[in-house]
Amino acid sequence: MVAVSDGQRSGRAPGDPAGRPMLSPALTAMMDAVGAHSGAVYLLPGDEPVLEMAVMAGLPRSFAAPWERVGVGAPIPIARAVRERRLVWVGGEEEMARSYPRIAMVLPYPFALAALPLATASKVYGAVFVTWPGSHPPELSDRERHELQTACERLALRLERAAEENRPVRGEADQLVAGPAGTADTLGTVEAARLVARLPYGLCSLDLTGRVGFANPAAADLLGVPVGELLGTHLWASVPWLADPMYEERYRAALISRHVTSFVALRPPSQWLSFRLYPSATGISVRVVRARAVSVTGPAGGERGDAPPRLVSMSQALSLAGALTETVSVQDVVRLVAEEIAPAVGSGALALLGARAGRLHVLGHHGYPDPHLVERFDGMPLASPTPGTQAVTHGVPAFFDSRRQLEHLYPARHATPDGFAAWAYLPLIASGRPVGVCVLAYAEPRSFSTHERAVLTSLAGLIAQALDRALLYDAKHQLAHGLQAALLPHSLPSLPGIEASARYLPATRGMEIGGDFYDLVPSRPLPAAVIGDVQGHNVTAAGLMGQLRTAVRAYTTVGQEPAEVMRSTNRLMIDLGTELFASCLYLRLDPARGRAVMARAGHPPPLLRRPDGRVRVLDLAGGPLLGIDAEATYPTTEIGLAPGSVLALYTDGLIESPGVDIEDAVADLGRRLGEAGELPLEALADELVGHYAAAEERIDDVALLLLRASSARDAG
Repeated sequence: MVAVSDGQRSGRAPGDPAGRPMLSPALTAMMDAVGAHSGAVYLLPGDEPVLEMAVMAGLPRSFAAPWERVGVGAPIPIARAVRERRLVWVGGEEEMARSYPRIAMVLPYPFALAALPLATASKVYGAVFVTWPGSHPPELSDRERHELQTACERLALRLERAAEENRPVRGEADQLVAGPAGTADTLGTVEAARLVARLPYGLCSLDLTGRVGFANPAAADLLGVPVGELLGTHLWASVPWLADPMYEERYRAALISRHVTSFVALRPPSQWLSFRLYPSATGISVRVVRARAVSVTGPAGGERGDAPPRLVSMSQALSLAGALTETVSVQDVVRLVAEEIAPAVGSGALALLGARAGRLHVLGHHGYPDPHLVERFDGMPLASPTPGTQAVTHGVPAFFDSRRQLEHLYPARHATPDGFAAWAYLPLIASGRPVGVCVLAYAEPRSFSTHERAVLTSLAGLIAQALDRALLYDAKHQLAHGLQAALLPHSLPSLPGIEASARYLPATRGMEIGGDFYDLVPSRPLPAAVIGDVQGHNVTAAGLMGQLRTAVRAYTTVGQEPAEVMRSTNRLMIDLGTELFASCLYLRLDPARGRAVMARAGHPPPLLRRPDGRVRVLDLAGGPLLGIDAEATYPTTEIGLAPGSVLALYTDGLIESPGVDIEDAVADLGRRLGEAGELPLEALADELVGHYAAAEERIDDVALLLLRASSARDAG
């Protein structure tokens, strides 16, 4: 991979060995070709799955602060373009909010965006994004698409050559100023300044970073700050009563959307001023006039000074807070911190440690070359004198700029010998309770500024809330999973003349516990099989499922016929007084005669694959769902079960998908059963549930029971 250095931060000559920049000219040419107003190039450093911004153009880098360093798995367009190796287009504000809500939360402005990978046939080197104002059409034109793809292909080839020649491609200076706009040259510079000075209203010029490049006397008078103290500063830093995020927000909105924006601010004690912002590719012109009477109270003023920009911490917090609300399990939290939070704050490794019963427990870690270095802390008493235990015990974050500083306070045997050079130990406090500690490790010595410590501490609070929810969810999930496992058979009994295999996949919503069940009953003289589905996905459904399975076994063991087993089970459900219903399919198997007798209660029809490979949907007669009608009857159907035949019994989770016709789904299942029916039964079961097993989200449980008839001799 192409290495990214800190050339931009150190001021070294970027680009190739001759000092010529590679990335910024390609980016600006790409933007000019399609009329984009901002963009950035990202590179993949080494083999780490993280995208690092190498150069940005058109807007200050602070606008993209939450995404300067992002994991390839992050749910944002630039990462998606790399994962899918294709152009990703976001046509406007509404589409951004719908598809990428984390970005829309931080940048809620009308703009369009295209992200493309920098890739050759064999390797991905990075990615590019470009943006347009909200006036861009909602669709990307064919010309724009061609220009972008061609430019990215050319840049990818240059990066490939650089890698082959072992030439590192460094980060380059951001390109903020566009070429000079065409202006009428009827006035000289001095005369233009005199003209502006004579105007009765205030005028200021802000560059793309928000710094004042010009202010006329009227503006200085209205703002109450001399011109000399305004020049070269941010307006909201030099004018105390403008030091409010809302006013800075208007500046961001103007630059990103390229729409004229305005706001009204109160100059203490009682003078209201109207600000109107006119954006362009080179900056913003601000007109300041006295406003008419305003009936609302203005925002509180801030302190004057050259404090760190709030834009970075505010946008990071908004983006990551939105991401953390989407986490469910502890591993979700670990994954998010590893893929998004750690890269955003420059951390090379992290560990999340939970605190329970007076001990630390390793919940997850990422980036450590030797995992055993972290695992040794699992089970460590909180009384141990280590930075992590102290952070949990006292609830105070600890920052260590270097190994020397760490070992000055903690002997080497108590410090983390992990090969890193700086650490942040962040206690995770939720609702006043310590739930653990987040350890961020850095590859180089690092001086943690007051601003950075505040940001990290704030992020720790967000992580703590998410982790607290996730721990509770995991505890409930483990309870539900244990109950489900206890109610389903651990293994299937061996039946003469019948080979059996089963699969069960829980739903991925809620507590992931449902009412699907299956069983084989090795009763005399003939064995039986059953599959069913109790309505609902909760403990009540699971409990009722266990009762039904037990009842079917009992009725089978005492010798009831299939129709009577179903009637007895139906009456039991009604007697239990539950409001839930259940579907069920019951089979009495006679492999010696090559026959099976079935009774059905509202359950999906089974599939029968004949020895010649043909598949038939068994449209059996049946009765209503169990638990509806106490007088219901359940007719039976006898079918042939020749040696080599395969019966597929399943619940509706295997065939029901949003937007898919159920008959088409059954037909597709039958086609796959026909094609793969000669496989060993275990492999066949995996094949039939493979798509559902790999799915990240299942809205329903899936149960599958396969029965293959052996020869009559085996049955005897």
